[in-house]
Amino acid sequence: MTITPLMPVYPRCGVRPVRGEGCYLIGEDGRRFLDFASGIAVNALGHGHPHLVKAIADQAATLMHVSNLYGSPQGEHLAQRLVDNSFADTVFFTNSGAEAVECAIKTARRFHYANGNPERFTLITFSNAFHGRTLGTISATNQPKMRDGFEPLLPGFKVVEFGDLDAVKAAMDETTAGFLIEPIQGEGGLKPATPAFLKALRDLADENGLMLVLDEVQCGYGRTGTFFAHEQYGVTPDIMAVAKGIGSGFPLGACLATEHAAKGMVAGTHGSTYGGNPLAMAAGEAVLDVMLEPSFFAHVKAMGERLRSSLEQLIPNHDDLFEEVRGMGLMLGLKLKVDCRAFVAHLRDNHGLLTVGAGENVVRILPPLIIDESHIAEAIEKISAAARDYEVAA
Repeated sequence: MTITPLMPVYPRCGVRPVRGEGCYLIGEDGRRFLDFASGIAVNALGHGHPHLVKAIADQAATLMHVSNLYGSPQGEHLAQRLVDNSFADTVFFTNSGAEAVECAIKTARRFHYANGNPERFTLITFSNAFHGRTLGTISATNQPKMRDGFEPLLPGFKVVEFGDLDAVKAAMDETTAGFLIEPIQGEGGLKPATPAFLKALRDLADENGLMLVLDEVQCGYGRTGTFFAHEQYGVTPDIMAVAKGIGSGFPLGACLATEHAAKGMVAGTHGSTYGGNPLAMAAGEAVLDVMLEPSFFAHVKAMGERLRSSLEQLIPNHDDLFEEVRGMGLMLGLKLKVDCRAFVAHLRDNHGLLTVGAGENVVRILPPLIIDESHIAEAIEKISAAARDYEVAA
């Protein structure tokens, strides 16, 4: 037998973490890494945050799972807090971002079905998007690396160029149900939508009775310096998928919607065995406790500005390697003029800094939202040293 016990779908690197402390990961060999990957924007509160750890431990000793056949005081309370702090009127809890997007897709389609327009099932989506790995979410992308070998994919999606309003209008027809978009593309290369483009999508949705569906799985939950990224655009969605930072490491996601958008989601139309379990709800409550402190998002903004400024100052010294800084808040990308994957490996293996690759040769820099200036200084020192080494090696 040559296949590994863990199905070999991930090209795993040599880092094998066994412990986390704040903004650091420790491997089984004892080596410490400054974690500016955060489990791909998941560990918003870093590793081992005491309030989160205690909440999970206390709930695990009390009640972990009962199924959604019963009332959920835990789910009701967390949903109310999200409603109170967002555009939404209702929430469905999931276990992951892909599930949250699946629920968002179903909610958008069901809206039109409930309105007597079942022919309206097509969502217009955007090039280089990443919405998850289910058959539904890969059908919403145009990336061959996610689609190849899984055809036939699901109908009901039209992919147009990100940011091209004319292409959006040309794609609209009598089957259009709405638009599905990441306000800031993560996997696609840390590309923010322009305010004008996102506002235009909102206007098109309003004018044509369509749903604006936002995928804020990566850019939501404080990552950009506001609770949700769309707040900085002055645009409100009808439906939104969130995950990653919502549990800061505990598997959790959510689909948020207005009462109007969710009119078709009645009893029996959707479900989840594990979604909204008491243990996940305790994790979600603890994360909100921390994030909704008055100074939390201001801290993320301040650290984001400091990190961006420091990264931009590196570019003139290494302009044969670095091109530009992209993103918002603590969702930043450093675009390279060379293969980003090799540089990510160099940072990791030779300088102890964990980052994540993205499309268009962008290095994603996604630190825990609790970083301070000392972590930024350490990261910049590592990136600068890695750039010097890399240029010498090249």
